[in-house]
Amino acid sequence: MSCVLSVSRGAFNTASRAASLDRHCGRQCSALLVRNAARGIRASVAAPEETAEGAVIPTDVELKSEFLQRMQWRGFLAQATKLEELDSKLSTNTPVAAYLGFDATASSLHVGSLLQIMLLRHYQQSGHKPIVLVGGGTTKVGDPTGKDASRQLLTDDVIADNIAGISRVFAKFLKFGDGPTDAVMVNNADWLGEIKYLDFLRDYGRHFTVNRMLSFESVKQRLARESPFSFLEFNYMILQGYDFLELSRRFDATVQFGGSDQWGNIINGVELGRRCDGRQLYGVTAPLLATADGKKMGKTASGAVWLNEELLSPLSTGSSGATPPTPTWASFCASSLSCRATRSSVWRSYLARRSTTPRPSWRTRRPQCCTARTS
Repeated sequence: MSCVLSVSRGAFNTASRAASLDRHCGRQCSALLVRNAARGIRASVAAPEETAEGAVIPTDVELKSEFLQRMQWRGFLAQATKLEELDSKLSTNTPVAAYLGFDATASSLHVGSLLQIMLLRHYQQSGHKPIVLVGGGTTKVGDPTGKDASRQLLTDDVIADNIAGISRVFAKFLKFGDGPTDAVMVNNADWLGEIKYLDFLRDYGRHFTVNRMLSFESVKQRLARESPFSFLEFNYMILQGYDFLELSRRFDATVQFGGSDQWGNIINGVELGRRCDGRQLYGVTAPLLATADGKKMGKTASGAVWLNEELLSPLSTGSSGATPPTPTWASFCASSLSCRATRSSVWRSYLARRSTTPRPSWRTRRPQCCTARTS
């Protein structure tokens, strides 16, 4: 499952500007597409690999719940635990709390994170409660997934500044409040910072076996590359699993979302909840957004596309140094995309993952902006 779209250098980058562009297009246009245009990125969605921990979800599986139906059609589903059982649980009229974590390793989230944020947005629109977890505690350890070297250790002040930076983007996509489906934001430093080491090892460390941890795909890939793998990093999957357990106790969270590279860590949390509290927890992963050469599009990738406007100029600068005037969404479509590309399944698939426009509208007509003459 992949979608690839090449776009020319454009002039937009902020998620808030995407809302104003809707007035020109007549529909909800994606902030991700706008940002990619600003940097000329050729992006693709990486297909998850078959792993020992779970299998890719078949595209033809019949789902009942509104949320999973949305995610299936839009190409968000990669792997899930007990899919049929979760589908039945999400089909009821009772809101189900689910969380997704973001570590504060930079002052802004990136374009790859936007796919995960859209997952939370669809979840809330389907009548459920999203929980945004910022990793004030896990950032001090550093997620080793997909890395050839240890992450740089950050100070408490830098982590606090990064949390302030990444927290700003969520309000543009989620409704926060005290209602049953309103989003909440929590920081895992609130409980990880109070852990007593010996008590934690006795109470929770005994539920993790090194044999099992070494079997996870992310660990096997790191060891296969013969890259140093510190004991500090090896503890990350235990802490992420404990996050799930703690959120299930504090907020009744029963689902954890994440990228497909987080599957092993999510499984740890599901099993820890069962062993410690006898609770049935669930995990769902979405495909990763990858560069054209197949590498994960993240914060450390070359040419990372940030979501905060101060890290990505809203206007491109020509060779003369003069800043061109801000174009409209219609002129952007006319200059950057061909009508042939707009009609293609690639274009529809790309928009499906990064907007909230209902499915039938894309199947019946093209965006109004693309009726203009293209170059």
